[in-house]
Amino acid sequence: MAASTIPHLANDAGVEKIMVGVKEFQCMGARAPYDHPHVYLDMGADDQILCPYCSTLYVYDKDLAADESDPPGAVVKLEDETAG
Repeated sequence: MAASTIPHLANDAGVEKIMVGVKEFQCMGARAPYDHPHVYLDMGADDQILCPYCSTLYVYDKDLAADESDPPGAVVKLEDETAG
């Protein structure tokens, strides 16, 4: 099994578009308790994908690291979820 985990992304600010440094992730809408079902999204060969639940447009940016987003703070740290 792979050692890495699939990042979770949250759109707490309710922005229309989030630039991300990964092409595979789970969108959770906003952080709990305002989250929607955590849906796995895979851009594949594309550079953007729209979440079917919250309509956030995620756009891949090769200059961002896997734990970065623009606007900042969309990548949910594992301790954020276990603390809630």
